[in-house]
Amino acid sequence: MTELDVQKYLANLVANHKVLLFMKGNKSFPQCGFSAAVVEVLKRHGVPFETINVLQDAGVRDGIKQFSNWPTIPQLYINGEFIGGCDIVREMDASGELADKLKAAASVAS
Repeated sequence: MTELDVQKYLANLVANHKVLLFMKGNKSFPQCGFSAAVVEVLKRHGVPFETINVLQDAGVRDGIKQFSNWPTIPQLYINGEFIGGCDIVREMDASGELADKLKAAASVAS
């Protein structure tokens, strides 16, 4: 895929999933501690979420960093909005802000 194709692919993924995590590995088998930490936070909230394993495609791994203008993985999107990486997700979880965003995503009609 060209860089433009990758960006279109990423935009489509983000637009079509209420809660989407770009990570190393998948929700059943995270392959880095930061990805595992975000998966655990999301599982604790009990909301359905999808994951994209960036280790399977270098174009996606590099492209998501450009797409979000964020240099690290994992990256969480809720209702098309880039939330952030592990530290931001943990901070938002502790403050209750993440729960509010997840509830809003769950209440959006499919």
